[in-house]
Amino acid sequence: MLSSILFPDRPLTVAVLGATGAVGEELVSLLEERNFPVGELRLLASKRSAGSLRVWRDKPIKVEEVNEAAFQGVDLVLASAGGSISRKWKEVILSAGALMIDNSSAFRMSADVPLVVPEVNPEAAANHKGVIANPNCTTILLTLALAPLARRFSMRRVLISTYQSASGAGARAMEELKVLSRDVLEDKKPISEVLPYSLAFNLFLHNSPLASNSYCEEEMKMVNETKKIMGLPDLLVSATCVRVPVLRAHSEAVNIEFDQVFDLEEARHLLKEAPGIEIIEDFESNRFPMPVDVTGRDLVAIGRIRKDISHPNALELWLCGDQIRKGAALNAVQIAELFLTRR
Repeated sequence: MLSSILFPDRPLTVAVLGATGAVGEELVSLLEERNFPVGELRLLASKRSAGSLRVWRDKPIKVEEVNEAAFQGVDLVLASAGGSISRKWKEVILSAGALMIDNSSAFRMSADVPLVVPEVNPEAAANHKGVIANPNCTTILLTLALAPLARRFSMRRVLISTYQSASGAGARAMEELKVLSRDVLEDKKPISEVLPYSLAFNLFLHNSPLASNSYCEEEMKMVNETKKIMGLPDLLVSATCVRVPVLRAHSEAVNIEFDQVFDLEEARHLLKEAPGIEIIEDFESNRFPMPVDVTGRDLVAIGRIRKDISHPNALELWLCGDQIRKGAALNAVQIAELFLTRR
């Protein structure tokens, strides 16, 4: 499917835009960990971070301030610096002849930009026009669970409640959670500067802007992106997103309604055999996935797979996944791997 638009069969010049952020640093690590064929790695960031050093393949690389010249001769740009930065540099990147895999929300719902989870809709990547969008973290984790079930059962409605860690707000939010938790334990008043409220021993509804329908931006990302990735424009989706005092890895409670009665054990088997998923499920011990099970790992853990006692056609499950890895950096690298001649 992708044979006509593969990367050249040689070491590639790869630029990471936003290289000093939490996801950017994970992207750099994954390129080495997965032995991606990098001949030259360019680490691009803001003026504030320029000049700092990062170690890659046991050699120091200096972070460069992003500019037009930085993209010349580049084959692949992994962008994770935010929507405004991606929009600013998109045309420069495309003019340089590079493929842009973008981790921001800037282009996700553009009709001519594929929104890809490689285990779910890899074929969509072939339709790119220079830009491929990496979905929102919670959507990636969700669609990994939905895809194997949707291939077997006609899916009607999906309800999601998310429990999102500090990592989703970046490295500074993670550090703030540590500091403010210590403050609470020392009987000091926690004062948040990164997030609108303190996450220390607390939680709050996701703070992204509210739309006129009373859903926040994060929730509508899940609604719209899920339909696009799954190729199910009529799928009914509703989400409630919550920020919780977990350092890293998101969790989701998912209720899936099918058009017909389904076999629970068949559904469990489909999930067990699906790529990118592991099952953690011990009903006798009441042991199911936790954020600590997936932190720093690639697989999404699913458990407590059960029939909804209020609806004969509905299935419920619980999942946890590392927001920085599969929810962001890993998915982007996996998209790039679709275009390798040696995949």
